[in-house]
Amino acid sequence: MAKGKLEEQMRTLMKRRGMSYRTEENYVSWYRRYVKFHGMKYPADLGSKGVEEFLNYLVMERNVAAGTQNQAFNALVFLYREVLEIELTGVDAKRAKKKKQLPMVLSRDEIRGLFEHTKAGLPSLMLRLLYGCGLRVSEGLRLRVKDVDFKNDCIWVRDGKGGKDRCVSMPENIKPELERQVKKARLQYEEDVENHGESRVYVSKALDKKMGGKLSRSWEWFWVFPTALRGVDPRDGEEKRHHMLEGAVSKWLKYAVTKAGIEKRVTAHVLRHSFATHLLQAGVDLRSIQELLGHENLKTTEIYTHVVKAMAGKVKSPLDDL
Repeated sequence: MAKGKLEEQMRTLMKRRGMSYRTEENYVSWYRRYVKFHGMKYPADLGSKGVEEFLNYLVMERNVAAGTQNQAFNALVFLYREVLEIELTGVDAKRAKKKKQLPMVLSRDEIRGLFEHTKAGLPSLMLRLLYGCGLRVSEGLRLRVKDVDFKNDCIWVRDGKGGKDRCVSMPENIKPELERQVKKARLQYEEDVENHGESRVYVSKALDKKMGGKLSRSWEWFWVFPTALRGVDPRDGEEKRHHMLEGAVSKWLKYAVTKAGIEKRVTAHVLRHSFATHLLQAGVDLRSIQELLGHENLKTTEIYTHVVKAMAGKVKSPLDDL
C-alpha cells in the first residue's frame, strides 16, 4: 500500500469518528515522522518493535516532553489499531519523565491590571470571557450562538476536551458586551446570505448530513466570534466562515501583559489557571471547580490546592523571625 493511500485512510477514519482537524493534522504528522525515521518502510512490517524504537528515539535523541511522546504513541496506536488493524503488544519504550510543575497564576491585582490595559472591544471581551468562565482558548473561540443562553445566564461548552459538554455561569459584567457581539455576528451572517446566497460554518459532516445539511447554514450554529473573511475549509475544500484564530488572542494578551508591566510568561491558559485558583481561594469546593473546568479526574484539579498553599505561604520562613 502506498504511503499516500495509508495517510488518506487515516484522515478518512478520523473524519468519520468526528476527531478535530488539529488532532488529524497532529496524527498524520507523527505518521510521516515515523515512516521517515524507519527509512520509509511500510508500518505493518515494523510492528511493536518499530514503535518502541521510535519512542526511544524521541526521548533519548530528541529529548521530548512526556506529553509529546504520549501524543506520538497515541497517533501510532491509532495507525496500527484502526487503519492497519494490528494490535500493538509488548511496547516497552523508555518513557519521558513528566515534570511536576505548578501552573502559572496571576494575582487578582495582576488580573485587574491586565484588563485595564487590554484594548477595548473584542480583545477585552475575549480575555474577560476566558478568565470569567475558565475556558480553554479553543472553547471560547468555538462558541456558537446556540451555546450562549442569555435568559438563563449561562454558557454551554460543547465537545470540550475528552468530548465532554459542560455548563458555566455567564459573568454579569460581560453580558452586555456579549449581547452586542452576538448582534455583530448576526450582521455578518446576514451579509453572507445576501452576498453568497447562504452562510456556512463547519459542522461535522455526519451530523450536518443527518439534519439535511441545515445546521451548517443555520443562524443558531453560527460562530459568536466569526472571522472577517471567509476561507476554504481544508477538510472538504468548500468556502465557509471560520471562527477567529488563537493567534489573535495571543496578540491581544501579549499587548495587555506588556502594557500592564507583568513580568511573567502569560498565555491564555494562565487565565484559566487563575480562574480556578481564585475560586478555590474564595472557598468554592474542589468538586465544583472540577466540573467548571471540565476535568475528568479530580486529581487534575487538586493541583490548584498546592498553588493556593504556595501563594498563601503556609510555612513561615525563619528569616522573618530574625
